[in-house]
Amino acid sequence: MTRRFDTIRTARLVMRRWRDTDREPFAAMSADPEVMRYFPATLDRAASNAAVDRIEALFAEQGFGLWALEVAGSAEFIGFTGLNPMPGDVPGAGGMEVGWRLARHAWHQGYATEAARAAAGVAFGGARLRALWSMTAAGNEPSRAVMRRLGMTAFAYFDHPRIAAGDPLRPHVVYRLRRPAWASRHGPAGLSRPGRPTAGG
Repeated sequence: MTRRFDTIRTARLVMRRWRDTDREPFAAMSADPEVMRYFPATLDRAASNAAVDRIEALFAEQGFGLWALEVAGSAEFIGFTGLNPMPGDVPGAGGMEVGWRLARHAWHQGYATEAARAAAGVAFGGARLRALWSMTAAGNEPSRAVMRRLGMTAFAYFDHPRIAAGDPLRPHVVYRLRRPAWASRHGPAGLSRPGRPTAGG
């Protein structure tokens, strides 16, 4: 039976399954040009809803995924962080990616790093993965900084095959974090206790 990680708690955040009430704030942040600055386009409401549907379907399949984020004690939706399969046409294809997207009002507070560390704990301590990947546009320094704080190192630079030639977002970078490197930073607990799972965790 697939081990489930429906809810993870960190010091300041709750990482949980998605609710219908998340769809409206998620659509708003997905339509925000600043939030989507390093993506090819913003999303309309239909595309945003379809993304939520895909995320929830993946939870049912693998037991974890891109968790909705809320600030503990407030129930305020601020975005998502979690684990998603890498696309098949990029370096690291077939692996698992750690990714995040937060609403503007949640930036610069360390939330992405805090949640991404908990997601990595699930990857290595729960799913027993050998490596974790992350990719972004080469110019996305805020996300690259989160990757480095996780202990990830640059693995490859490439032109994203699904972004048009000449588009400034086409140059991408992939980072990788291998299981031994995670263990060396977090000790045995990092391989056996994936955050603080609750409610199906």
